[in-house]
Amino acid sequence: MTTEAQSMLLRAERPIPPIAVARRRSARSLLRYVPTPKTTPFTFGYLVVLLSTTLVLVFADPAVTARLLQLSSTDAHNLGRRPLTSLLSSAIWLPGESWLPYALIFAVAVAPLERRFGARRTALVFFAGHIVATLVTELPVMALISAHVLPNSAGHWLDIGVSYGFFTTAGALVFLLPARARLAALAVTEAFIAAIWLSDDPASLDSVVTLLGHAFAAHFGLLVCGPWLRESIRRPGADFAG
Repeated sequence: MTTEAQSMLLRAERPIPPIAVARRRSARSLLRYVPTPKTTPFTFGYLVVLLSTTLVLVFADPAVTARLLQLSSTDAHNLGRRPLTSLLSSAIWLPGESWLPYALIFAVAVAPLERRFGARRTALVFFAGHIVATLVTELPVMALISAHVLPNSAGHWLDIGVSYGFFTTAGALVFLLPARARLAALAVTEAFIAAIWLSDDPASLDSVVTLLGHAFAAHFGLLVCGPWLRESIRRPGADFAG
C-alpha cells in the first residue's frame, strides 16, 4: 500500500468531531423547512409566481407596471367593475420589489400548514382568507363612498399583496398549537400586525383599512380555518399530508 493510500485510509477512519456532526444535523434540520416542489408544492409554486412578478416590477417599464398594478388592485373601484379579476390578480403581486422577506414569511406561515394538511387545504385556507378579508374591508368602503361619506378618491388607493392570505394561514397555525404556546404565538402575530401598521402611515385611511384586514384575516384563520383543519385530521382527505 502506498503512502498516499495509507493517509487516505487513516483520514477515512478518523472519527468525525461531535461539533461537526451537530452542525451537519442542524443544517439538515433547517433544510427540512425550506419549501420544495415535492414537500410543499403550493408554497414553492406560489413563491415562484411572486418572484416572477417581482422581477417584472424591477425590469419592466414603470408605466406598464403601474397600469398592471392599477388593474389588479382590489380597491372599491375595481371591485365594483371587475371583482373576480381584481380578487385573483391582486394576490400575485408584492407591494414593493422585495421578494426575500416574503419567502421567509411563507416558509414560516404557509409551508408548515402545507406539510401537515396538504396543498389543497392550504390553498383553500390561503385564498379564503385573501378573498373574505378583502371583501370585509372594501365593501364598507364602497358603501361609504356611495353614501358620500368618503370621497371618490378612497375607492382608488392601491390594494395588492398576499398579506391577508398568509395572516390567515398564520392564524390557523396558532389555533393548532398547544394551549400555552397558542397565547404566545397569538401575541406575536398581533404585535407583527401592529408593527406593519405603525411602519406605514398610521393616520391614513388606507392604513387603517389594511390594519383591519390583517386583524380580521388572522382571527378568521384562528377561529374558522383552524377548527376546520383540526376536524379534517379526524377525516383525512386524499391529499392529507400528515
